[in-house]
Amino acid sequence: MDTLNAFNDAIQRRAPSGLTLEHVIQKRAPSFCKPVNVAGSNSDAGSAQDPTKNSASLSAFLSTLIPVLLVSFAFVTLFLLLRRKFKRNYEPRTFLGSLRQQERTPSLPNGLFNWVGTFSKVPDSFVLNHQSLDGFLLLRYLKVACATCLIGCCITFPILFPVNATGKGGLKQLDLLAFGNVVDKNRYYAHVFVAWIFFGFVFYMVARESIYYVNLRQAYLLSPLYANRMSSRTVLFTSVPKEYLDEGILKRMFGNHVKNLWIANDCEEIEELVEERDKVAMKLEAAETKLIKLATINRLKAMKKGGQTDGPLGAADEANGESGSIAAKWVPIKKRPTHRLKPLIGKKVDTINWCRSELERLIPKIDALQATHRAGNGKFISSAFVEFFHQSEAQSAYQALTHHHALHMSPRFIGVNPDEVIWKNLNISWASRVVRNILAITFVILLIVFWSIPVGFVGILSNIDALIQMAPWLGWLHKIPSTIFGLVKGLLPSILLAVLMALLPIILRLVAKKSGAPSLSAIELRTQNFYFGFQVVQVFLVTTLTSAASASVTSIICSPGDAPNLLATNLPKASNFYISYFVLQGLTISSGALLGIAGLILFKLLGKFLDTTPRKLYKRWSTLSALGWGTVFPVYTNLTVIAITYSIIAPLVLGFATIGLYLVYLAYRYNLLFVFNSNIDTKGLIYPRALQQTTTGVYLAIICLIGLFGIKGAAGPIILMVIFLIFAILFHLSLNSALDPLLKFLPKSLEAEEESLLASEDGASVPNSSNSMEKGNGLATTGVHSIHSNPAKTQPLGPAPHKKPNFITKFLRPDLYTDYQTLRRLVPRGFAEIAYDPVVERDAYYHPSISSQTPLLWIPRDEAGVSRQECRHSGKVIPMTDEGAWFDEKGKLVWDQETARPPIWQEKIYY
Repeated sequence: MDTLNAFNDAIQRRAPSGLTLEHVIQKRAPSFCKPVNVAGSNSDAGSAQDPTKNSASLSAFLSTLIPVLLVSFAFVTLFLLLRRKFKRNYEPRTFLGSLRQQERTPSLPNGLFNWVGTFSKVPDSFVLNHQSLDGFLLLRYLKVACATCLIGCCITFPILFPVNATGKGGLKQLDLLAFGNVVDKNRYYAHVFVAWIFFGFVFYMVARESIYYVNLRQAYLLSPLYANRMSSRTVLFTSVPKEYLDEGILKRMFGNHVKNLWIANDCEEIEELVEERDKVAMKLEAAETKLIKLATINRLKAMKKGGQTDGPLGAADEANGESGSIAAKWVPIKKRPTHRLKPLIGKKVDTINWCRSELERLIPKIDALQATHRAGNGKFISSAFVEFFHQSEAQSAYQALTHHHALHMSPRFIGVNPDEVIWKNLNISWASRVVRNILAITFVILLIVFWSIPVGFVGILSNIDALIQMAPWLGWLHKIPSTIFGLVKGLLPSILLAVLMALLPIILRLVAKKSGAPSLSAIELRTQNFYFGFQVVQVFLVTTLTSAASASVTSIICSPGDAPNLLATNLPKASNFYISYFVLQGLTISSGALLGIAGLILFKLLGKFLDTTPRKLYKRWSTLSALGWGTVFPVYTNLTVIAITYSIIAPLVLGFATIGLYLVYLAYRYNLLFVFNSNIDTKGLIYPRALQQTTTGVYLAIICLIGLFGIKGAAGPIILMVIFLIFAILFHLSLNSALDPLLKFLPKSLEAEEESLLASEDGASVPNSSNSMEKGNGLATTGVHSIHSNPAKTQPLGPAPHKKPNFITKFLRPDLYTDYQTLRRLVPRGFAEIAYDPVVERDAYYHPSISSQTPLLWIPRDEAGVSRQECRHSGKVIPMTDEGAWFDEKGKLVWDQETARPPIWQEKIYY
């Protein structure tokens, strides 16, 4: 309907007043309302007069494939050449000093192709042990999706290809293999029973992988590496009533199991001061570096001219010298760094002197406010972090009903990393949270609706032949070269759609943040839901329906009675667009992800022009790219949904989906092992959501088949598919009911089992349950963490709990061969000792402005001694050092990349 309205509007703009789409059709009827032979008619089914029979699917596919292959070949060639030269961009995880030794990946050989064998031997579980659970599960999802499509090919191709190809519908090229080519209703039973088998297999894969994830999650969260972390023992309570914002009341509520307690503070004032302090400090660092660079350049120029250059002053002279006296020998006062207090019209001041005076004012004020907040004298807001002595006690508090009023002290969160907290969202009341959620969902729905307009246009482009028949004034498009015309039909819509969807993630993350999500991981999980909705509706449904409708609309207008048959014929043909889309994703996107040319160019260019201080140089060098899980998973979940939906209607899509997803898997595998980092940890919760979303493809496929059978009047297949739909819904509900609690909570039964296993592995005796358990608290006085307090000294694992099964047995029995005892062998062991400095432990869940320390400034050293004198004088106000960075003989700023541990380096804290 939106498409028809758009055409009507376009024609009205070009026609006399009052002329509508219907008038134009009646007037032009002789030119394009030809006799239409739909599928099933007795006369000339393949007549050229029927636009549905003039398939250009193969030519459009080849027009897409050839340039995409060329581009992909160029990308891969560049990658093979550049990875040998730019190790920082293509293998940073193998050597960066900002990573712990246990976080690094072994280096690859430096040849053009000899690295492939080494790369293939690194298991996917390396990502789990050395990077993140989320990264490992992304690789697993891509493998599972690829395997599902491959098995789908084995199920559908041998049966449906012959049935469709001999269906006597008169279609040609790729359309010959689709559902629309079948005329005989009795042949639809083949589609029904193949659908039963394949869709049943999809549900089995979802159930199997859900069981796998539950066991892996439990093994990961109960492992000493995680169980000892502060976040695993800390529960965040939101929407806490005012009367409960008291340490005494909260400690009485949770008993003597509370170790630390942080009630969130209103930090607006101190946050502004800290931001101002840090801004002024960075301005001072930049000004000092600029002054030293000017002095160095002028000194080098003087040396080239043969002038006299004094060496650096002695330590006594530097201490007693006037501020800036050494720099003054090489930099006139008028050339010193200056700035205006207000843009354009403000007073111009010496930047270094002004920054020093500002810091002298700000630092003591901030220190006093920080002490006030630590003493508990700040204004409390409605959230509290409660740290318990043991993980089991935190789980008990997390699972318990905390408050007698609805939505109070709820929702609760466990495992929240302090670095991920969205502090501004902690002061949201329960009522405000409900309203925000409603507004966020409403906004996203409206965005989906209005986004349909540009996406619908892309769908129409994919069927431009039918568009030209309906709007003859577009006939000039047929005059362009056939190769270019093929690109417009095949490649252009795919590219436009990809660019259009790239605009969404920023908007959706902002909506998720405004809805009240208290952490970055919660934002990613909500963004995953939002973005998947967009992907399904816009990339799939809108494009599919507009493509099918635009191919049929002219014939439907001329022969309304043939509308059902025309839609049944053209809906499967819309799959041709997605064949091109899988080609684009599988070849160009995967090869482009390997090459990462944009990141390489930005790294080199921005570094050259913007990195003017040692701090900026180090941050660009040491900061790795990270994935946004909430927008990565939905893209490939939607590709899987598309493949499943078209599996029966156009089985060929499954073949291209298998190849495309496998190439994407290889690209992400390389990047996760050697390039990417993980900044946000959802504890793998992103994976079961993706599995649940994958079932959307099954439901869409069933609904499409029921609709197509209904259009064709096939009563028997309709009844059978309705029966399967009921079965699928009941199975899905039962599966979710059984697994939902296991996705949220940790079972007490495994706590005791983990304690026993760790004790036997370490050669210790298992504590007596009456001494080691506290009533009602599971593991308590000993606990997993106290038996295994030093993971770095772990003994080797014993024999596997089961004999190695064959492939079929392992596949059919995930409950036995991917159980807890088996998967705990995958989780990291000996990774790091979890211990906290008393100050870190005290300040962990304070607002960052309360725990923020005055930054250490880092400037480059010069031979004239300017940096030493500046460190002496600025150091009276703020810490400053000139170690580890200098200007070379050409006046270029460099830093010590060999050690990769500059003065501002801070060791990562595993909260």
